[in-house]
Amino acid sequence: MAATQHTVLQGETRQPRSLRDVGFASGMLAILAVLFIPIPVFLIDFGLALSIAFSVLILLVALWIQKPLDFSAFPTVLLITTVLRLSLSIATTRLILANGDEGVFAAGYIIQGFSRFVMSGDFVIGIVVFLILVTVNFVVITKGATRIAEVGARFALDAIPGKQMAIDADLSAGLIDDKEAQRRRRELEDESSFFGSMDGASKFVRGEAIASIIIIAVNIFGGIVIGVTRLGMPLGQAADIFTRLSVGDGLVSQIPALVVSLAAGLLVSKGGNRGPAEQAVIGQLSAYPRALYVAAGLMAVLGLMPGLPTLPFAILAGLLAGIAYVIPRRREARRQAADAKAEAEAAREQAATRDSVREALNTDEIEICVGKHLAQNVLRSQTEISNRVAKMRRKFALQYGFVVPDIRVTESLAAESKSYQFKIHGTVVATQEMRVGELLVVYGDGAPPDVPGDEVREPAFGMKAMWIPETFADEVRRENFSPVDNLSVMLTHISETIRNNLSVLLSYKDMRSLLDRLDPEYKRLLEEICPAQISYSGLQAVLKALLAERVSIRNLHLILEAIAEIVPHARRPEQIAEHVRMRIAQQICGDLSDGGALNVLRLGNRWDLVFHEGLKRDPKGEVAEFDIDPRVAEEFAREASEVIRKIMIETPRFALVAAPDARPYLRMIVERMFPSLPVLSHVEIARGVEVRPLGTIS
Repeated sequence: MAATQHTVLQGETRQPRSLRDVGFASGMLAILAVLFIPIPVFLIDFGLALSIAFSVLILLVALWIQKPLDFSAFPTVLLITTVLRLSLSIATTRLILANGDEGVFAAGYIIQGFSRFVMSGDFVIGIVVFLILVTVNFVVITKGATRIAEVGARFALDAIPGKQMAIDADLSAGLIDDKEAQRRRRELEDESSFFGSMDGASKFVRGEAIASIIIIAVNIFGGIVIGVTRLGMPLGQAADIFTRLSVGDGLVSQIPALVVSLAAGLLVSKGGNRGPAEQAVIGQLSAYPRALYVAAGLMAVLGLMPGLPTLPFAILAGLLAGIAYVIPRRREARRQAADAKAEAEAAREQAATRDSVREALNTDEIEICVGKHLAQNVLRSQTEISNRVAKMRRKFALQYGFVVPDIRVTESLAAESKSYQFKIHGTVVATQEMRVGELLVVYGDGAPPDVPGDEVREPAFGMKAMWIPETFADEVRRENFSPVDNLSVMLTHISETIRNNLSVLLSYKDMRSLLDRLDPEYKRLLEEICPAQISYSGLQAVLKALLAERVSIRNLHLILEAIAEIVPHARRPEQIAEHVRMRIAQQICGDLSDGGALNVLRLGNRWDLVFHEGLKRDPKGEVAEFDIDPRVAEEFAREASEVIRKIMIETPRFALVAAPDARPYLRMIVERMFPSLPVLSHVEIARGVEVRPLGTIS
């Protein structure tokens, strides 16, 4: 039952289309039949009226389409209308030559009406008008449209490979899906076929113009001969009647041909403009009010010239000036309405997002939460903050090889009124109270400035500092101190906090974007090792291990080469990272050098032996664990802290050097006291680097 019903419904949907196909085919056969079968006068009138209506319809469609490809059937329509007009011309020729002795109504009322209305009763005027129409159609419109179609077809075909590559690139980048790519390819094929068809279809109109001239000449000459020799008409009467009928027939066929040629010209000259023709033409002509004002002034001057009519130029001047005055105001009103609508839409979306439960699950990667009082006094200039934050992110990108996430600054009720908090992935990693209206003077281990103030620790590096009132700024500058404002203190703090959390901020997405920017050769190297020998997550772990010790990954190609060397023999990210450090030793030493030399602090013999004995190895000889007495570790921490603090006073930039096996564990102990102090192994000191020893921890 259901199957039967489905079949019936299918038959109902197919029937109208079948009738339409049959009707279209019957119409084409009827047009061809007119070429051979004599038809009565009233059908001739109906066919000529149909030709005129069809041409007007084509013109209006060409005016209102959005783009030329929307009327891709135009070449076929042009061929049908051309054949229709030629078949009607042959039918009217048959009637004119057979019934010319009956007078001007021999070929129907439409031809008689055109001969009387357009020619004003004089066939000489009709001939002149007909020749002018043929000239305009053939020489001006059709020739220009043919040239445009020819050039358009050539450029459309030449642009196909580039457009195809652009579609493939967008598909590979994930900007479009397979369906959109198929749609664009079909549109590209349709565009090339359309312009190629238009190049040939324009020849129809040119051929029809030539055929019209020949047909009218044959009608006049043949009609006069038949009228004089067969119908016994006087020569003057035969010439008058047959010329009127022939010229009327030519006008009836040429006016629709001119309309269709104009539609073809509008279609191919539309180019890359989208929208109806009035929007493209009037919109662009009225887009420059200054030009309209100049044109209005010129019309006014011509209206004042002696001998020229004032009224037409005055009307045109007023019309142009009025349009130039109204258009900018309407455009501004539309812009304001669009802005208001966009703001209202954004407000609704923001409100919907704010109320959404999912929004509560989204956290910013880096966020500065500022207290209310601090926000009112420090964050007044959002432009300055944005510029300084952008410079900071650019500096990090150049220094460490990847772009840190956006830093969002918000006013938070959770933070105290005069303090701020730094959050990374929604977790507070640093909090600091600010002195609004005061300046911070950092003096370290030196003598403090001789002005009243409160001694504190500078938040970024923990150095000794002092908050002083702004009124003492000039006085401390005379003492060679540099007072720092609140915003600079906060941005320096966030900068150092980001350096301490670089490994946390390198997401999987960031790593993939870095890999996508590699050269093709290194992409092939990456395909060889990932995921066959190391997973992408393991590769991310290696990069995170480097960034955790502030080692830049800007030379990613060198890092991949080092990973490809070691990954067949080691699987743990820690082992791979140690090998990478050794391979990029030149970069590490260059970043840590001070004045061309690398300042180093070594472990004494005692501590070298302690760390060596603390390394427990497996049967393969690899380090399995680090076992050291906690009391010994505390003693080392105290002794190392004293030595490092003394050296930092004189040489702020240096590195701690240890044996390769002990380096990770030495770093593990030292980073809790000095997070920014680099720890190197002996094999990470590059060849040719000048080493400047600063002492030993012993």
